[in-house]
Amino acid sequence: MMQYDIAILTDARYENPVTIDQYNENILLEDQLVQKALEGRGLSVIRVDWAKQGFDWSKVRFAIFRSTWDYSERFEEFSKWCEMVKDKTQLINSFEQITWNMDKHYLKELESKGINIPESVFIEPHQKITLSELHAAYRWSHTVLKPATSAGARHTYKLHQDYLEDYESIFQELILEESMLLQPFLDSISTKGELSLMVVNGKYTHAVLKKAKEGDFRVQDDFGGSVEPYEPTISEIEFAEKVVKTCDVSPLYARVDLVWDNNGDLALSELELIEPELWFRFKPEAADELADGIVEMIRRN
Repeated sequence: MMQYDIAILTDARYENPVTIDQYNENILLEDQLVQKALEGRGLSVIRVDWAKQGFDWSKVRFAIFRSTWDYSERFEEFSKWCEMVKDKTQLINSFEQITWNMDKHYLKELESKGINIPESVFIEPHQKITLSELHAAYRWSHTVLKPATSAGARHTYKLHQDYLEDYESIFQELILEESMLLQPFLDSISTKGELSLMVVNGKYTHAVLKKAKEGDFRVQDDFGGSVEPYEPTISEIEFAEKVVKTCDVSPLYARVDLVWDNNGDLALSELELIEPELWFRFKPEAADELADGIVEMIRRN
């Protein structure tokens, strides 16, 4: 096997898809933009499934996560793979940043450092509590429940205090195995949507506005949500860059998802460091900025 400077990590569904639809086409286009930017800077690049059997990761100097979107359904396998591969190649973002970002408890850590987040309560495995008790304790009527480790809206539910019994069984099953996060439903999700600001090398590059389809609350396009380019305000850009700077080590790239909380204030919904969709198709030059950051990282190593 030949040596490569960098591997662009995907999952088996997108490595060489048989059926090309709009969804797959966007993935291939954006990975191609990153690959061309890297190759244009003289680097040898391979695009590969992170779980590819028999692949020799010691033949790759760096590996960047791009569309490893099956990791949340294969979390234990993915975690073991990361632990193994970190000794063979350098991960982008780093292994330490990835393991920290996998668990949404990071939100409370960032809140302790001055980042505004929506009200949030974590329910830990085997904790003896019901949904009714939680809603009564926090005086919440409409909420969203989701796993502390999740992607793509896995086990994400919109709850109402009048129908909690419909979800009690699944909630009790989930907290036997994993931590869960409960937050009050944000009215702005339905009216304004969610912002995603891309930050590369510590600097804002571009943004999109995501909106859920009518009657839904999930902004992901998997569930019919829409996405469009967005011109953020100066305060929104400053907020996003502050989030990245607040991390113990600044990541090479990040997607900062912002919402407006129920007080009308800007708040961090998610900080995506592992495999975020970065919408390079809306701003191809951002792929060049990412490539520049990788080149600089390689020079330092």
